[in-house]
Amino acid sequence: MQFGIFTVGDSTTDPTTGDTPTENARIKAMLTIAQKVEEVGLDVFATGEHHNPPFVPSSPTTMLGYIAAKTERIILSTATTLITTSDPVKIAEDFAMLQHVADGRVDLTLGRGNTGPVYPWFGKDIREGIPLALENYALLRRLWREDFVDWEGQFRTPLQGFQSTPRPLDGVPPFVWHGSIRSPEIAEQAAYYGDGFFSNHIFWPASHTAKMVQFYRQRFEHYGHGTAAQAIVGLGGQVFMSKNSQDAKRRFRPYFDNAPVYGNGPSMEDFTAQTPLTVGSPQEVIDRTLGFRDYVGDYQRQLWLMDHAGLPLKTVLEQLDLLGEEVVPVLRREFAKNRPADVPEAPTHDSLVIAGATRVRDATLAVIHDNLDTAAAIAPGTTGA
Repeated sequence: MQFGIFTVGDSTTDPTTGDTPTENARIKAMLTIAQKVEEVGLDVFATGEHHNPPFVPSSPTTMLGYIAAKTERIILSTATTLITTSDPVKIAEDFAMLQHVADGRVDLTLGRGNTGPVYPWFGKDIREGIPLALENYALLRRLWREDFVDWEGQFRTPLQGFQSTPRPLDGVPPFVWHGSIRSPEIAEQAAYYGDGFFSNHIFWPASHTAKMVQFYRQRFEHYGHGTAAQAIVGLGGQVFMSKNSQDAKRRFRPYFDNAPVYGNGPSMEDFTAQTPLTVGSPQEVIDRTLGFRDYVGDYQRQLWLMDHAGLPLKTVLEQLDLLGEEVVPVLRREFAKNRPADVPEAPTHDSLVIAGATRVRDATLAVIHDNLDTAAAIAPGTTGA
């Protein structure tokens, strides 16, 4: 199982000091956080994609390319790559390039985005969000898997004999997660292709997340990719920790109350009761996170949002220390207990390369056996020793 961090990259005023980081300071803080993720032993750093203030990460592959040069082990991912408003040709080329730069330590999460004005900024209509997501991804898959593509659709100009460059590293495209909070069409899309489904999970009650994941698992099995239990699931979450619960609540409350996403809404107590947000001790975070398995089953990736709402960099780094030292080691042990042997691990570039080689080998052996059977039928006795 993989554990990591995702950031939405908001540049928000710290309500306890009144300080607002500059865009430059916020970007540099995200780079520091990513390197800290590797230092404390986590597995994944993911950045969102936004094109509107107060968010700064408009170019995820630029940021991840820099982080690739500063790290050696962590997987570099996106919390959302906007499949609706970004050209699939550009996505194909950008992430294949990042694969080469990062020696394969790359995957991505595709999403529609939740900011309506972004669509017209890129010449799109939000009312076509689902059809855009479906068509653009169908093209993206072909661009990564076919050397030359002839294609015509509804939302972009046709392609004739087009080859995206560079080609995916080792001939293996980055693994794709389809991210959604509330759209069953996206869960269906993930299941149809046998891709991963990432449920953001931070704004909705457990019952909603359970239904979405269950639907994805059922459709994954329906399309013949394996059993429902073998479907590839990721969850988001958000935590804030102190050594004891009361200190955590006292320290985080002003940030919660003024957060750009959920501030001025339900109380922190109501929100933590109704969603996966956990504000408390490391043990409370462990207990709450282990409880996710009760309603989504054994899953492959857990990412947390930890640098939101104006939290200063020093505090975020302290949170990562707690996560790496006290929380994740326990979660690794506990999630491994009683995990069925047929539940797959989270995909990596290396595992996908091995799986691809195995498929080629099996297909070759099948052809050889078919040829031998045909020869035996034509001339009995000629295929013996």
